[in-house]
Amino acid sequence: MPFFPAIPKTISAIVPALNESLAIGETLRRLSGIPEICEVIVADGGSRDGTQEIARSHGCNVIESPRGRGRQMRAGALLARGDVVLLCHADTWLPAEAGREALACFDEAGVVAGGFWKEFRDPTWIMRGQRLKAWVRLRLGRRIMGDQAMFLPRTVLEQIGSVPDVPLMEEFIMCRALAKLGKLRLANATVTTSGRRFREKGALRTYALMWSVMLRYHLGATPEELVRRYR
Repeated sequence: MPFFPAIPKTISAIVPALNESLAIGETLRRLSGIPEICEVIVADGGSRDGTQEIARSHGCNVIESPRGRGRQMRAGALLARGDVVLLCHADTWLPAEAGREALACFDEAGVVAGGFWKEFRDPTWIMRGQRLKAWVRLRLGRRIMGDQAMFLPRTVLEQIGSVPDVPLMEEFIMCRALAKLGKLRLANATVTTSGRRFREKGALRTYALMWSVMLRYHLGATPEELVRRYR
């Protein structure tokens, strides 16, 4: 059975980053304005573009980690002091009510983790419908994507062995473990995330790549194999 703090009140936000100077400032500004977030830890994978300096200017705790999203978030989570750990991508923006709504999810019996509804900023037509996709993923797949800012009690994160030390698919691995412990929920708030990869590579090509990576993962490919294809 998962172990919870009596009443979770504080949140540690973990942000993995690698050369994110163009995106991370607004993300950190929004995180620092959420009352329930007691600290923001930026786990940097070797940036050379001023990302670390921007993070420090926002009062964040900046740590250096070997490159790899899962590895970086794992390093940050090990230092977290909040009752709840929130894993936030460097280009995902949280609204002011996100902290309150995340903590409210744990008022429901059996909930062990959650995420947020998601929308893209300035989407093309093919990128719309993200709320429906989030609902379908949760109901049918019991899964929350990384850019939905997954959150869970620190004690539960410790129980599943923390964030997996993998370069890709860490949220798949975590959700599979969490689903064995209890329910996942979507908080009553919406995050917005960048569609930069879709603009750079093309929406259809990007979706095809993502579906290919997920299929290969379910067929047994390792995260290390998949990250080479994804990049």
